[in-house]
Amino acid sequence: MKRRDFMRLGLVGAGLMTLNGTPLLAETNSPKLIGAGGLFYTKENAGRWAGKVATHLPTVEIEKSTVKVTTAHEMNGFEHYIVKHVLLDKNYQFLDEHFFNPTIDKTAVSTFTLSNYSGTLHVLSLCNKHDLWLNSVEL
Repeated sequence: MKRRDFMRLGLVGAGLMTLNGTPLLAETNSPKLIGAGGLFYTKENAGRWAGKVATHLPTVEIEKSTVKVTTAHEMNGFEHYIVKHVLLDKNYQFLDEHFFNPTIDKTAVSTFTLSNYSGTLHVLSLCNKHDLWLNSVEL
């Protein structure tokens, strides 16, 4: 496929999605997220990485306005490591992120300060080999 044809096809597809009006993410009260098990992974929908939940799903500890995110994953240089943690609000809007340097960081632990926020907090952990993992907690 020629590059121009590929770009044209992509623009047509994006236009059709706009006309359709179907949301890309499910409502926050939906028990199943669109994309879980394929676009990103969760405890319930680990997809092709079913054996990786324990070391890739981020855990969240909350104390007052401090959010501590941990991914129990090795930091093996740039060969295999957690790239970053991301916080999203209840509407999946960006709140904050922390990048890791696997030559310096020995563990994948991030600390964030959230003041005046309540509701669902979505936490993402990105592995350079095993994709994106989502966990959600209530504040």
